[in-house]
Amino acid sequence: MQEFFKSLLWFVLGGALGGLIGWFIGKRYVEKNLEKNPPINEKMIRAMYKQMGRTPSEAQIRQTMKQMNLNK
Repeated sequence: MQEFFKSLLWFVLGGALGGLIGWFIGKRYVEKNLEKNPPINEKMIRAMYKQMGRTPSEAQIRQTMKQMNLNK
């Protein structure tokens, strides 16, 4: 019976350690991804409007930013 609890303890410790290591690796991956591909900002929205051949007003830019933030 003692061997069973010892094995169970190692199993739980291994799972906890694996989860902790996985969390740190995942966090680092997300941070690197956000660095390479930053979330959309006002400058990008202005460029998008200009590509469509439009000159946006500040109100349109703010409205578009608001819509982008609501969809997250």
